[in-house]
Amino acid sequence: MQIGYLTLGVLDHPRAVAFYRDTLGLTLVNFDEGFQFASFQAGAIRFAVLGGEEVKQRRGGKAEHHTGIGFVVPDVDAAYRDLAAKGVRFTMPPSKQPWGGYMAMFADPDGNVFYLDGSTP
Repeated sequence: MQIGYLTLGVLDHPRAVAFYRDTLGLTLVNFDEGFQFASFQAGAIRFAVLGGEEVKQRRGGKAEHHTGIGFVVPDVDAAYRDLAAKGVRFTMPPSKQPWGGYMAMFADPDGNVFYLDGSTP
């Protein structure tokens, strides 16, 4: 068994699609505006965003939501500079972690927080 895809609830679907496609540079694979669904190729797995009223109710108005999802890059510092220049909001700059890793954390426009990690999967 292996993970093939992750789906994340978003509050503003068109804004999320633009962020993941245009800002992060993920390749858009499927898009259904009516269903508020879009999936992207993110390495070996698919990453999808899903909008709608159910997502809004589950979020309960929280400003930030830690997803536990990590994006792996070859150089955390370079990716940090590139994404920050594109206006991505970081909740934690690149830093050495107590467990030995080196990572940063960033948020999408809906406040979903992700890891930006330099380790290999």
